[in-house]
Amino acid sequence: MAARYIERTLETTLGKAVREFPAVVVTGTRQSGKTTLLKHLFAKTHRYVSLEPPDTRAAAYSDPRGFLDFHAPPVIFDEVQYASDLLPYIKERIDGERGKRGQYLLTGSQNLLMLEKVTESLAGRAAILRLLPLTRAEEKGRPALLLPWETGRKTGGRPFRGRDTRAFWQSMLRGGYPELVAGRPRDFSLWHASYIQTYLERDVRGLRQVGDLTSFQIFLRTLAARSAQLLNMTGLARELGIAVNTVKSWLSILEATYQVIILRPYFANIGKRLVKTPKVYFTDLGTLCYLAGIHDVRHLVSGPMAGAVFETAAVMEIIKTIIHNGREPGIYFWRTASGVEVDIVVEHEGRLVPVEVKQSSTLKPAMASGILAFREAFREKADKGYLVYPGAERAPLVKGVEAIPFSEI
Repeated sequence: MAARYIERTLETTLGKAVREFPAVVVTGTRQSGKTTLLKHLFAKTHRYVSLEPPDTRAAAYSDPRGFLDFHAPPVIFDEVQYASDLLPYIKERIDGERGKRGQYLLTGSQNLLMLEKVTESLAGRAAILRLLPLTRAEEKGRPALLLPWETGRKTGGRPFRGRDTRAFWQSMLRGGYPELVAGRPRDFSLWHASYIQTYLERDVRGLRQVGDLTSFQIFLRTLAARSAQLLNMTGLARELGIAVNTVKSWLSILEATYQVIILRPYFANIGKRLVKTPKVYFTDLGTLCYLAGIHDVRHLVSGPMAGAVFETAAVMEIIKTIIHNGREPGIYFWRTASGVEVDIVVEHEGRLVPVEVKQSSTLKPAMASGILAFREAFREKADKGYLVYPGAERAPLVKGVEAIPFSEI
């Protein structure tokens, strides 16, 4: 049974980029749907070439100009990280016909070298877009659904309602990779085990910073247990018996390959944001649950990581929605020396939107205390606050703070 195609939020931005740039690069995590997206939108106008097969890769390396002559544009080059030496020659072709748009559509699972080579070779010639696993809005067929604070734009209709609590948590256990959402029913744990092994073998093995894949996999699992927490790199290094610089290096690999997102604390002084303790979130909830050893809904809901998984879900839903609209997410958290905290602070049109995430379906005014403290500290810039919870109804919580169901982000 063929998997159904799921409409992606990125389609609008991608179409615009193809009309405005000679080349477009779509990068992101493995299995996020990059190839499917380009084939669905451009199969009738662009020929398709995968650079993953060894013989195709060898042809591109041995005679790049002849290879580009044979595969003339408009063309989709899939998995361009396998033949990144083609990029200077693509630049040469683009410069020969700068007036043509949408000639080269490139995909690549992000690694530490590919984007650097794209930037060097195609600066000013290519739009670089990112595609991450599915948002829940995309899953439910509402890719145009906006975030609650994004007013003045066309909405995607009424937000969907997550009435089935078990299905809601089951979707977190599954994660957002299109193959699991749109394909035949799969064993989630087996799929994610295979995904992690493929990631280690293809994206990590060849990197100089990783000498021992077993140690790196232990690092992954230990990091998963700290999702949505302040990340003490010194403590993590001590626990694993490795150097702090190794922790930083391995974390940079995970961030560059979009396996994790690093959230830094918000300070009006930008310099402070870079040196203070960050928080780490796994991009895909299914990957997070697998690495944390969570394999069934009961274990997830009643276990010690339920709150962290729910917070990760909210953070990633916001980040993916912004990225899939072609924008760079300005997202932080806020924490005072006394421990008062707001889970998410979103920069939006010059304002700061505080968002708190609570796993409880029972609303209490005290849940808004962090948001109120934030609004008091940043009176001039702070916007209306939101509390995201797993309930089904929007409700005013306190003045300036509204409770919204998870389904509305």
